[in-house]
Amino acid sequence: ARQALATARATEPALRNGLRYIVYNLHEKASTIQEAREVVKSFAEEYIHLLKESKRKVIQYGAHRIKKGSTIMTHCHSSLSTGIILEAHKQGKEIQVFCTETRPRYQGRITAKELVEAGIPTTQVVDSAMRWVINRHDVDIIITGADSITSQGTVINKIGTRLLALAAREMDIPFYSAINLLKYDPETSIGKLSEIEMRESKEIWENPPKGLNFLNPAFETVSHELIDGIISEAGVFSPAVVYLIVKQEYPFMIMNDEMI
Repeated sequence: ARQALATARATEPALRNGLRYIVYNLHEKASTIQEAREVVKSFAEEYIHLLKESKRKVIQYGAHRIKKGSTIMTHCHSSLSTGIILEAHKQGKEIQVFCTETRPRYQGRITAKELVEAGIPTTQVVDSAMRWVINRHDVDIIITGADSITSQGTVINKIGTRLLALAAREMDIPFYSAINLLKYDPETSIGKLSEIEMRESKEIWENPPKGLNFLNPAFETVSHELIDGIISEAGVFSPAVVYLIVKQEYPFMIMNDEMI
């Protein structure tokens, strides 16, 4: 059961880290089966609290990065990047947002809906218009979420995120990834490569002509060189130091011989 849960989604390590957290504390706290049951329940609840509290901190730190009058761009839908923008708005900062539609599942529409309902001036654009928008509409800052982060500071996020980061670098616009460090992938510190989920062709074209082939990667990597800062519950820092920050904040996620 543990193995099934741990491999439920290759690009999302938060669940696996939850299991690590429980096992780590089982080793430390439990000496009988009954104690183990109580520890599992207790630390599962504690881990859920950690997730909620870390989200609150990420949003607060991220909102501080947004200045009054900023034009923001984002991609896909992330509760963290959207939460940061909403918090900046609650703080009374006048902002406007450009968000991509995020094909093929159109998750950007969720972002657009939440921002518009909050009263934030929001414009949705097709994914291929990313660079055009940055250039023509004086974007000040780009903030996206991330599904996971490696020991080298590379993040994995929705396909198209790297294109946005490349456009940001070309136009000299700061690019930030907002992520809960409980999404850190410990196995990348021993050489494991992050898997990219491939999805069904019908997401792209439900009734295509016979013989047409499709590639539908759901995610891609964004190299640490393209990221100006990681917005996390531990503050905002360079992706180059993510391993050291994780080691300090969450020692149970650091690989040891028992975890290999």
